[in-house]
Amino acid sequence: MSQFAFELSHRDATTSARRGVFLTPHGPVQTPGFMPVGTQGTVKGVTIDQVAATGAHMILGNTYHLALRPGHETVRKLGGLHGMSGWEGPILTDSGGFQIFSLNAINNVTEEAATFRSHIDGAKVRLTPEHSIEIQEALGSDVAMVLDHVVALPAEPGVVEDAMARSIRWAKRCLEAASRDDQAKFAIVQGGLDTELRVQCATELSSMGFDGYAVGGLSVGEAPSEMYRITAATCPALPEDKPRYLMGVGQPIDLIESVARGIDLFDCVMPTRNGRNGLAFTDLGKVKLRNAVHREDTQPLEQDCPCLACRHSRGYLRHLFIAGEMLGPILVSIHNLTYYQRVMQGARDAIEQNRFDAYREEKKRGWGLV
Repeated sequence: MSQFAFELSHRDATTSARRGVFLTPHGPVQTPGFMPVGTQGTVKGVTIDQVAATGAHMILGNTYHLALRPGHETVRKLGGLHGMSGWEGPILTDSGGFQIFSLNAINNVTEEAATFRSHIDGAKVRLTPEHSIEIQEALGSDVAMVLDHVVALPAEPGVVEDAMARSIRWAKRCLEAASRDDQAKFAIVQGGLDTELRVQCATELSSMGFDGYAVGGLSVGEAPSEMYRITAATCPALPEDKPRYLMGVGQPIDLIESVARGIDLFDCVMPTRNGRNGLAFTDLGKVKLRNAVHREDTQPLEQDCPCLACRHSRGYLRHLFIAGEMLGPILVSIHNLTYYQRVMQGARDAIEQNRFDAYREEKKRGWGLV
């Protein structure tokens, strides 16, 4: 018996939005949901208790980075990612496939493996599908992603099709290499901006019986409308009874639009990366705290936000950034993570009430997008 299950409780009446819960050995994940990114075993600048207080149910770690430092065997000896980080909820680990894209100047891909030069010291790193699973089993995550071949867009059709086909073959190798019953395996749909390739990939992967399915290779420079088009075409080709995860996405509007097209899970560095640089997300759009207009601003970022940052004024938060105090980036990162969770909670409530389309329009008006 699998230790994982995905229970759909409601489908929105007018969109493809779904309300569900993904059950794991470390607890339930309410969907649609957002996973904060903890690439190196930490959500940057935020303690685990603070991450939990934002309302997050699940976090993400990265196979490539953790294998290099501190090393997956070291993580295993420290109690796995859960024991090392102190996070008691579910954890998903990316496979290292994105580094095939992001480190393309220092890697080489063959049918057998992807070979990298470490961004830390230039040492040679060879990552096969089997080794990716071996690393993730050592990390002890609840969800292990298959190793896939991501290519930069735009790309020649033959290049996209070749990477898509290799991703299917690598997914099968990952499934065959897996040995832990307490670790779910998620496949990744590739195919660039070609809807036929996406459906083909989704169909073939669906026949393999994975625990969940991700849409990968997007949010790499294409227009948002293209991402929405591919997501809308791919979701119907995926199993109804398995979670769907859109990798590396995105801004709040991207989450809302993708939920409307049938996506259940998201991750992105945007909340913390922007928070460290003084940009806050709110229901009335983005707030750039370094701007002089906030120097004597006594209002919080948002009146109804329960986060630590919103106990303070915008003027105080601006002062922290101008003064170079580390508390500024910490507080605004916490606010942004909390905001993303609030947007997702609102989405879940709206789906249950069959008013997701109205919720989407409310958010877009507040963000100044209509």
